[in-house]
Amino acid sequence: MTTIDISSLDPTHTIVVATGNAHKVSEIEAILSPSLPGVRFVALGELGDFPDPVEDGETFFDNALIKARAALDETGLAKAVADDSGLCVDALDGAPGIYSARFAGAHGDDVANNDKLLEEIAGVPEGKRTARFHSTVVLVERDDDGEGVLRGDGDCEGVIGFEGRGENGFGYDPLFLPVDTPGKTMAELVPEEKNAISHRFHALQDLRAKL
Repeated sequence: MTTIDISSLDPTHTIVVATGNAHKVSEIEAILSPSLPGVRFVALGELGDFPDPVEDGETFFDNALIKARAALDETGLAKAVADDSGLCVDALDGAPGIYSARFAGAHGDDVANNDKLLEEIAGVPEGKRTARFHSTVVLVERDDDGEGVLRGDGDCEGVIGFEGRGENGFGYDPLFLPVDTPGKTMAELVPEEKNAISHRFHALQDLRAKL
């Protein structure tokens, strides 16, 4: 990832995206830029090596807000976008939810998380394995009058399979079968197919409608 000198940016026409993932920045820019002409989107990871904030919120919105505010605090810029997402399984009363990335304990252990999910719903029949990926995206803007927050929310409905399939994606993608792509897990979709139905796509559309 390229490095950008923060002092070279125009704070009034720059949005820092609280991520080190260039692909996520491209996805966000593609959806939001038509409503924000002249704005440059940059990844937080392009501006320096900053510590990850402690995501101790109780909701997806709380954690997205924590990340956006941290990006502003660390860079001194005026506008930031951040998202938080996770898998919500109906048979588990919405779990793993905000704990999706650390469901099995260690953060980001996809294999362990998937194994635990299958174990938790082992006795749940096919018709009761409904779930959704949820995403909340926030745009936080600071000026002399204070702080403004806009949010967008989106879901991708589906069911949890009985075994993992597919090599694409990450997280719970091998177990999640979206209703929009019958017979295919999220991990069996090419990126273009996934992006067209993803929870973050829907959340960004929701946010764009409020700009």
